[in-house]
Amino acid sequence: MEDVLAGCPGVVEVAVTGTPSDEWGEVVTAWVVADGTSPTERDVVAHAERSLAPYKRPRLVRFVDELPRNALGKVVRSELRN
Repeated sequence: MEDVLAGCPGVVEVAVTGTPSDEWGEVVTAWVVADGTSPTERDVVAHAERSLAPYKRPRLVRFVDELPRNALGKVVRSELRN
């Protein structure tokens, strides 16, 4: 999922997590670091629709300045919360 979303124009980095949902239990959430062209939420979702099965597509897109990383440079997904 992250590789597909990273291919969206204007996306520099992306991480995918689950966000709690009363209806579904969890929904796919994309955390996006954008370049200067700043894609919209709709741009990211439309890009995902071309390559990902419906259940893999992000239902939420959140734009952040940077992804949280640990000392080894790995993304700390537990710090990505709404």
